[in-house]
Amino acid sequence: MKYSFGSDNHSGVHPKILKAIEKINSGYSFGYGEDKYTEGVLDKIEKLLGGDCKALFVLNGTGANVVSISTFLKPFSTILAPHTAHIIEDECGAVERFSGCRITPIECQKERGSYNGKISPASLKQYLKFGDQHKVQPKILSISQPTENETLYTIEEIKQLSKIMHQAGGYIHLDGSRISNAAAAMKLSIKEIVAETGIDSFSFGGTKNGLLIGEVIVVFNKKKNKEFIDNLCYIRKQATQLYSKNRFIAAQFEEYIKDNLYLKMAQHANKMATYLKRKIEAIPQIAITKKVETNAVYLALPFSKKDIKKLQDKYLFYMWDEEKNEARLMCSFNTTKESIDELIKDIRSLIK
Repeated sequence: MKYSFGSDNHSGVHPKILKAIEKINSGYSFGYGEDKYTEGVLDKIEKLLGGDCKALFVLNGTGANVVSISTFLKPFSTILAPHTAHIIEDECGAVERFSGCRITPIECQKERGSYNGKISPASLKQYLKFGDQHKVQPKILSISQPTENETLYTIEEIKQLSKIMHQAGGYIHLDGSRISNAAAAMKLSIKEIVAETGIDSFSFGGTKNGLLIGEVIVVFNKKKNKEFIDNLCYIRKQATQLYSKNRFIAAQFEEYIKDNLYLKMAQHANKMATYLKRKIEAIPQIAITKKVETNAVYLALPFSKKDIKKLQDKYLFYMWDEEKNEARLMCSFNTTKESIDELIKDIRSLIK
């Protein structure tokens, strides 16, 4: 495969993660997470997140969103989400099909002339209308950190959204498929940017950051959300997200959180995006179109479609907005400065 700036999903598995899988691959163990090893790793994750929560393993990000959100819903509920949300744009209607509930999109804020993937408290309040028997009732807000446009909510912004949902008798879910990149960028712990913001449910992503398979779903506040925590394991099973050989997901996450490996990988990816941004900014013909906060760089290419195709013959990347010639370049835990330098060299060549 050509060198990829297309997605952090395109990168491989970190060598330490592979060794952790190999290490656990001996002897026999109970399946479906009913072994002491898996329970022990989940306990470590719960402690990392402050302790007042319940964590379970699932197979992938879409499954994590389906299970995390569905457990809070009634048949007449609606899910609120930014109109750019992954659960709207890139999950083939999975949450809606499984939960039987519709998603109501909320228009995002604009920044630098384009949507930044974030919703404001004022926008959210407009959608919290209850009591009309002819309309679905808002129950949970789902946001991403970072957003689909790789922007970051501040701690205070998430706290405000959480407070609004809780005052309305609702809940808030956070899609954390790239939460490690957010924590690395904000120089804060996972606990600070999730558990201490009032979030009710959350997915702790791994596969975009050097893992082979698996994510963690977490529901916070054991007392308040006891009913939902009690239902999690059944919903996970129905959603086909209960992996029989759970210890292989557990082994990855044990290594992932050990010595902050998850943060180190994310820090590298973010650092490479910053390096790429600096290299792009040195080319006057190219404009950075979105703020670079984590591991993605958005830029407007000054090329014809033919020349873009030449670049894509060597490097895999996606055109984010065809009309604006806007491309997205994504960095991963194994992106190198050498690969970025080579890309920049080829871009300069095309400009000449």
